[in-house]
This record gives sequence, C-alpha cells and structure tokens, in this order.
Amino acid sequence: MKHLIILADGSADWACPSLGGNTLYQYAKTPNMDLLARMGRCGRLKTVADGFHPGSEVANSSILGYDQHKVYEGRGCLEAASIGYEMQPGDMAMRCNIVCLEGEILKNHSSGHITTEDADVLIKYLQKHLGNERVSFTTGVQYRHLLVVKGGDKRIKCVPPHDVPGQPWRPLLIQPEVPEAQETADLLNDLILKSQDLLAKHPLNLERQAEGKDPANSIWPWSPGYRPSMEPLSVTYPQIQKGAVITAVDLIRGIGHYAGLRIIDVPGATGLYNTNYAGKCQAAINALKTDDFVYLHLEGPDEAGHEGNIWLKLQTIEDIDSKIVGPIYEEVKNWQEPVAIAVLPDHPTPCEYRTHTNEPVPFLIWAPGMEPDEVQTFDEVSCVSGSYGLLEGDEFIKLFMSI
Repeated sequence: MKHLIILADGSADWACPSLGGNTLYQYAKTPNMDLLARMGRCGRLKTVADGFHPGSEVANSSILGYDQHKVYEGRGCLEAASIGYEMQPGDMAMRCNIVCLEGEILKNHSSGHITTEDADVLIKYLQKHLGNERVSFTTGVQYRHLLVVKGGDKRIKCVPPHDVPGQPWRPLLIQPEVPEAQETADLLNDLILKSQDLLAKHPLNLERQAEGKDPANSIWPWSPGYRPSMEPLSVTYPQIQKGAVITAVDLIRGIGHYAGLRIIDVPGATGLYNTNYAGKCQAAINALKTDDFVYLHLEGPDEAGHEGNIWLKLQTIEDIDSKIVGPIYEEVKNWQEPVAIAVLPDHPTPCEYRTHTNEPVPFLIWAPGMEPDEVQTFDEVSCVSGSYGLLEGDEFIKLFMSI
C-alpha cells in the first residue's frame, strides 16, 4: 500500500453568516472530497498540542507524528533546511518576513505578495548593509526569508506578522522572556529599525510605490530556534523506504528535509490561488509510481484566509477538489498497488479572524476496499460523526500508515 496525504493548508473555517451559516467546506462544491468521504472514513484531528501556537510548523509536523515537546524549534530552522543552509552549533535561525508598514500600522505580512525576484534584490541589499560575521540574511521564497544570528538567545517573544494585520507595529517589537535574552532582543529590534531606513529609499520600493504596489519596507523576524532533533519518518515507519514532499512553501520543505523526504520542485508553484495545480497533481502521481509516501501541500486556502477573502478561499478549496483530489483519485483508483489517500487541513484560518486557530480539523481517509462509515460529505460538521472520532498526537499518522 502506498500513502498520499493531500494537505489543504488553512482550509478549515468557521460558520460564515454571508454563506447562510455554513462553513466554507459546507458551502463549496467539492464532489471529489465528498465521494472519498462517502467511500472512506472520517474523523477530526487535533493538530496543535496544548501550549503551542497554531502555526503551520506545529500543525504539519504534528500530522506527521512528531512530538512538539521533543522537536519544536520554530520555523526558522526548518526554512533554513529548505534552502540548503545547514545550521551550525550556536546558530539561531528565524523566519524573516518582508512586510509592508503604512506609517505606524503593519499593513500586511507579505508586502502585497512580493515576488521572489523582487525580494531577492532587497534581501541581498540588506545582507550587504546589515550582514556581518554574526548576522546573515538569506533569500527564501516570496516574502518568507531567513535570518541567522550566531549566539542568539531564542528566549524572546516574537509576534507572527500574519496575526496582526492592521495593528500598530511598535508595541509588537521583540521582547526578552528572560534577562539573558535582552541583548538578542535589542539586536533584532535594531535590525528592524535599520531595515526600514534602508528599504524606504531603495529604488525597487520607490518603483513599487509608483506602480501602486505595497512597498516592502521592513523586515519582521520571528519564530526563533536551533537545529531540531527530528528523526526521518522511515525510522518509525519502515514501510516508507522512499518518500517525497511537494510544496511551494519553505517551511514545509524544511519539515520534509528533516523527515527524510525528497523535495520535488514544481515550476509555477506559488503558494497562492494561482499555483500550478496541474503540475503539482502530475508530480504527485509521478512520485507515487516510485515512492511509498507522498505529502502534497497546497497553501492557497491559508493565504486567502489571511486576506479575509471568503470568495477567494472558496475558489482555492474548489480548485483543490477539482484539480488535485479528483484527477489523482481517477488515476490511482485502479492501480495494481493500491494507494491510500488522506485529505485534511493543517489548521483553520478563518476568514473572519484572518489568522490561525487551534480547533481540531476534519479529515478523510480512503483506500480501495475500505468499509465506509456514515459520513456523506467532507466538512467540519459532518466529520464530527466520523468513525475515527477525535485523534491527537501521532494517532492519525499511525492509523493512516497501518492501512
């Protein structure tokens, strides 16, 4: 049996008054997910362990069975791995967003979804003017980049920028959690303020403003950590002799790296609603022909949720159903070596709230010949009555890999 997880990032949501009190999954046209739910079995999964922030790094690694109390080191170390930066002893890695400030307000966490090409120009500029033997900036993807501080103390309070759109940014600057971390907090806040002076005058930002685009006028470092102690999935699940991860998001690539999965790049994969669905779909099918386990990650619903755009999020859910779930099922349903498919979000990103929450998410599991339960549609409400009930920790991946 081969195993495929289709991860629709942030796709779970709350009941929306504008949709007649339905959730987005209840309202969306998802005939393929509904078909797999009817033929398979459903449940809910608690992806965020108590005491942890509902970030994608926590939720996705939890889905793969990693105990956050043992492995959690934030996003920075995972994104470092994804771009080929091998962390050394003493390195503290952080996610480094390029954000858009509008006066005293943090307008958005993505500088209006800046392209990787534009961001690369700015990150290299910051490295030239702010980088040194202790501090280094490395380009990632779009607005998501890497800041490494040698000798940094991770015991600092950092606010994820996607949690605070439209809020004043100065009260959200980095704070030490212990006195020993004051020097690290001061260093990072100094870098933030210096980046604003440098980026405000950069020709690329002047050009962006002239074109009516959001300027990328500040860095925002967060989620500090050291190298994580994650074992490859094959250690726990020997049936995974070869596995792959398909994603446009550095964070997920980093999780895949430490999980021992090969990373498949898909041209045109953006992490947005306009990603190359067909390319990702074909990459997953091709990988299943050679690999035992594939983790197919789609970021579009999460970004739409952060924007608070209900109709865009509906589109991304329906696109995943029609362009990913349906074609993959039609391809593999009669393979000689069967494929088990799981579909689920990692966490909710409610459009009303515009950031992640920690409620359990719905999931479905289908495999040829499976005895179905009573669930008829795939959504947050129907899956409550699924036969798998409410799972947490490594219960989901153990269950899935046992099929």
